[in-house]
Amino acid sequence: MVERTPDIVAQDLVVSLEYSLTVDGEVIDSSDGYGPLQFIQGHRNIIPGLEKELFGMQVGESREITVEPSDGYGEYDNNAFVDIPKEQFPANFDFAIGKTIRLSDPQGRQINANIMEIGEGDVRLDLNHPLAGKELKFSATIVDLRLATEDELAAGRLGGGGCASCGSGDGCGGSCG
Repeated sequence: MVERTPDIVAQDLVVSLEYSLTVDGEVIDSSDGYGPLQFIQGHRNIIPGLEKELFGMQVGESREITVEPSDGYGEYDNNAFVDIPKEQFPANFDFAIGKTIRLSDPQGRQINANIMEIGEGDVRLDLNHPLAGKELKFSATIVDLRLATEDELAAGRLGGGGCASCGSGDGCGGSCG
């Protein structure tokens, strides 16, 4: 049996997308020079508003897509700030307004924060995503589609998932390359 090559964006397909992202009239991200962005459609690998608008597009089709903050990086939260004592930073830390740092939340997930204020004893961090509250304008072109592999679908992302995908018989026993 010959499998048909998909030609319309649908759930569980690997999408190759050329795009540029404009915010406040300025191009801030693009696939130019990097090759198409690839992801599994319908698995929340990209922002929800863009993913929703890609469904049904055909290979070769281009579209201008506007994503509102609620379907992008969320609304700006005026309460998403935290004050951290300076002594919790490394001794040689270079404090600078606007600098992005990575923190771990209580569950161990990595989050970015921007330094907003530097006081005598504390540093105020903004936990909002830099694009929170922004309207996102995408120029998007579907370059290619393919069926996702079973491993990719199980993991919900390209490349499959976990240590079992490396072929090791002992799970995460350290033998994955």
